Amino acid sequence: MAPTNPLPLWLSRTQTASYQKSIQRTLQQRENTRAVVRSLYLRGEEPPQEIPRQLFDYYSIAVGCNEPGQNRYADIQSYDRTLVTQRYLNASWCLERFGHKWWIASQAPLPASAHCFLSLIRQPITLPVPTTQSAPPTRVRTVVQLTQFMEGGRRKAHSYFPTVVGQSAVHFPEPGYSGAALRATLVESVEIADACCIKSTVSISSEGNESNPVTFHHLFYTAWPDHGVPKPEDQAKLLAFLRLVDTTNRQSSSQDPDPPIIVGCSAGVGRTGTFIAISSLLRAHGFLPAATFPSMLSLSSPLGPLPPAFDDDLVGQEVDLLREQRPSMVQRPSQLELIYLLLESAFVQ
Repeated sequence: MAPTNPLPLWLSRTQTASYQKSIQRTLQQRENTRAVVRSLYLRGEEPPQEIPRQLFDYYSIAVGCNEPGQNRYADIQSYDRTLVTQRYLNASWCLERFGHKWWIASQAPLPASAHCFLSLIRQPITLPVPTTQSAPPTRVRTVVQLTQFMEGGRRKAHSYFPTVVGQSAVHFPEPGYSGAALRATLVESVEIADACCIKSTVSISSEGNESNPVTFHHLFYTAWPDHGVPKPEDQAKLLAFLRLVDTTNRQSSSQDPDPPIIVGCSAGVGRTGTFIAISSLLRAHGFLPAATFPSMLSLSSPLGPLPPAFDDDLVGQEVDLLREQRPSMVQRPSQLELIYLLLESAFVQ
């Protein structure tokens, strides 16, 4: 069967092994520069003379370094300039470069950060910058989980709501915060096999005042292994899952038909960045609906643009700008390759 849409010429040129090695090497060199700055913050050192002060300030992770108990991994902190909330959650605002939709990329909540995480969902949020239209007040209504709770014998995520419909879990605020405890109750849970998904509806209420609960949808993709990518037989289901996430989010509110989505894996960088990049590129090519309130922000990097050889590579540019917003996004070469592969698959379906 002939492809439904012709494959873009730029995407065809990226399929060779030599090209893949070249773009991976270039992106890694740029991320290494950011990592050098982050390592200085982790060690509490000032930048040497060869690192411009502007670069040191731009990639600051000072807030996260002062909140060690709120970081799932010692080497992954949010950049200060993209922090989502004043209560440190290790979550970052991330804008799709080509799809123009805002996301919240987050590590999987810890027991100590579950209250903060649920507060972020429960309370109204404001987008970081103006959009092309006057966006209404909004609230997160969809959470995407891309990691199992246990992988390789290690805890990768903590559950913040029960697995039995009707049961609740109560979460207390972290030390230093005096808010009321929050109750998370599982309202409904269904399995969607064609998308490797467990879809849950969860309500959040203040402990002792359950009269005005808010609800959100939790979409758990169950077939993405740690440090890797879904098996070939599960990759079509990942595309189905991407579409399910977008559809679910748009059905969740009449006031704001396309609110920001929280997406996380364990650290909130590898699988998380890959998911956002794929969503952006599918949206940019018409395989997902356009953002309802696209952002006017023009992203750039203090490191400058990618070399001219990658001027037309939308995948490389998308990944590089995601890494500007959160460290280590799209962490592994196999995850970068998956973005190219799934975008190509969308064209030939």
